[in-house]
Amino acid sequence: MLILITYDVNTTTPEGRKRLSKVAKKCLAYGQRVQNSVFECVVDATQFKQIKLQLADLIDSETDSLRFYNLGDRYKSKVDHFGARASYDIEGPLII
Repeated sequence: MLILITYDVNTTTPEGRKRLSKVAKKCLAYGQRVQNSVFECVVDATQFKQIKLQLADLIDSETDSLRFYNLGDRYKSKVDHFGARASYDIEGPLII
């Protein structure tokens, strides 16, 4: 399934900047950055639960926010892209 993760981390303190870095790195472990604080991740149900718990543990719920959008398995018809930085096919072949 494709999930979209968006976040807003308060970076007015050094701790907030550290949290921002940790959240971004964790999201990169599961998918690709499509905008500054937006990631597309193709995961199964177990991975979805894991990333939600992991990210919830990283943020400060008083000042930061997370949003998860589940676009399901038939997501290709639900995503339109215009402009720079076109994404790659996460499920496509990897050529090295």
